[in-house]
Amino acid sequence: MPAENQEVVIIILMGIALALLLVGFIVTMLFLYQRRQHRQIQQLARMKDQYQQELLRSQLEIQETTFKTIAQELHDNIGQVLSVVKLSLSILPLEKDHVAYESVQASRQMLNKVIFDMGNLTKSMHTDRIAQIGLVEAIRFDLDSIQRTGLLKVDFDVVGEEYRLEDQRSIFVFRMFQEMINNILKHSKATHVNIAVNYSIDNKFVLKVEDNGVGFDVEKKRTQASSSSGIGLKSMTNRASLIGAQITVQSQPGKGTSIKVELPLEKGIL
Repeated sequence: MPAENQEVVIIILMGIALALLLVGFIVTMLFLYQRRQHRQIQQLARMKDQYQQELLRSQLEIQETTFKTIAQELHDNIGQVLSVVKLSLSILPLEKDHVAYESVQASRQMLNKVIFDMGNLTKSMHTDRIAQIGLVEAIRFDLDSIQRTGLLKVDFDVVGEEYRLEDQRSIFVFRMFQEMINNILKHSKATHVNIAVNYSIDNKFVLKVEDNGVGFDVEKKRTQASSSSGIGLKSMTNRASLIGAQITVQSQPGKGTSIKVELPLEKGIL
């Protein structure tokens, strides 16, 4: 009997050991499966994010190409036609006492203004020019045009010694600045705007735009990003994401708006 009991105990122990091994095997397989599934989910998320980034980048590149094409067409075709019309008006044989003299002079002045304004527009739209003259000059050029209209009082401050950003970053930052100014002119009812560009922070470029307008509810605006009321904010956020920048929007109804773009810079890559 003792021998038989020992055999029974051994069999039981072996059964328990096999059961534990089986449970351990099942647990291990489940763990490996879950880990593999988690890796696949992460990989799919990365692929989806990369796809969205590439899609967004392509859309913005197409937009920039369209801007450039329109600017070129305005300059080469419409600009040329306007110049011919201006020349034709200037050589009309009209004396000062002619009944049409004042009308022709008024038309010439209006035509000069159209040609001048169109020239400014084409310069702002042309991406090559932004890269050539630099970000600060491109911003200053747009602000000068706004100040001439008398719509806004503008203060522009540059802190630190300017350095050149990589072309795509420079263009994207400039487009974000244009979007900010466009929103101020269209929606803010502001009378005063402060723009600051800071080059003095180590390994970081900062653009800040503040206005004294009516302000808005930031969270509400973000939730409306799919509608026309939130397109500008969404566009700026998308551009910031593509160049590795962080955009901060601070605003409250009746208290104006402050938007800051911070662009971390890798050493040697500007």
